[in-house]
Amino acid sequence: MSLSPVVQWFNRSNQIRSRGYSASIRRFSIYQQCRQSVADPSISTIAASLLSRFQSLGPQTRSQVLDGNQLQLLSLTLNRSSLYPNSPSLGGRSNTSTTSLPVGTALPPGYHLVYFTPAFLENDLGADGTDVSYNPEAPFTQRMWAGGEVYWPRAAGGNPNPLRVGQEVQETTQVLSVEPKIIRKTGEQMIVVRVGKEFRNEHGLAVVDRRSWIFREALAVQSVSSRASDLAPVPTAPAFASTFSTARTHTRTLRQTAVTLFRFSALTFNPHKIHYSTPWAQQMEGHRDIVVHGPLNLIAILDLWRDTRPTEGIDPAMLLPESIKYRATSPLYAEDEYQIVLDEEDGNGTGQIQILAPSGKVAMKAEVRSAM
Repeated sequence: MSLSPVVQWFNRSNQIRSRGYSASIRRFSIYQQCRQSVADPSISTIAASLLSRFQSLGPQTRSQVLDGNQLQLLSLTLNRSSLYPNSPSLGGRSNTSTTSLPVGTALPPGYHLVYFTPAFLENDLGADGTDVSYNPEAPFTQRMWAGGEVYWPRAAGGNPNPLRVGQEVQETTQVLSVEPKIIRKTGEQMIVVRVGKEFRNEHGLAVVDRRSWIFREALAVQSVSSRASDLAPVPTAPAFASTFSTARTHTRTLRQTAVTLFRFSALTFNPHKIHYSTPWAQQMEGHRDIVVHGPLNLIAILDLWRDTRPTEGIDPAMLLPESIKYRATSPLYAEDEYQIVLDEEDGNGTGQIQILAPSGKVAMKAEVRSAM
């Protein structure tokens, strides 16, 4: 498949730029234990068929005017009463007159994820509630968000091109690769689909976003009881976030509640049942409780990054990293109290980030590169 010049350039520059740190992130990849060769030739045929179908379709493009209300609701869902430090309050019990976000308001890094949501009738969704846009053929239809990378290009002079409220933005999507995999230890087969998205405004390319999904063999759909298992934890407290910083290490403690997950699912129009249906998450997919979204964890990481950047004399709208690479390695659940830890390498925002579950297990691993 022929890639756009931007994606080709991004590939080459990443190969050069990331040699020093990409090897470490691969150690935490959720599918790092997978072999390239697959014993069953049928899975290779399924993967090749999916790739061929998208190659014949070519890049898919759609346009959308970025709505300020969507951005405001995301900030409130994240329990942030204002979009940027010292900016007007967006809502709260003690604030009855909220300020709408004006045209021109810049999106913080990662907030583009609540735009260009999937558009499907309920009857077109999979049994687990997911949209089936990139699903391989059965049985490989159980989807997991595995990770990806996001890049914010710089124009001449080194300034980023932030997406802004009121802009008409064009999203171009193409499937970059479809690979069959097998886990060495268990022999489980799966298919990894990598999708690339480019977002452009009137000034040109603003965001390059690559996402990887793992598709496992679907579980047999059984009758799911509407009654949650007794193992479901009782909510103990509302969502919260607190941050502690030393010289180059920043630690944020978070708790995401079922309410937060429901609101984020609504904003992203994500009907995947593992994020809001406790019976489905427990009985069908073997989770302890409903699962925190991978994109929500990515936004939480980027929020910690921007909240710990010096802002004196700097337009906060320009606080966009050069890139972030991330891999999901273990699920987090509603009501978990977990930590995001940013260890800066040089004091300017480039560094390693880990999300640590209550047990101390790494749930997501990321590396952020700052252009400042």
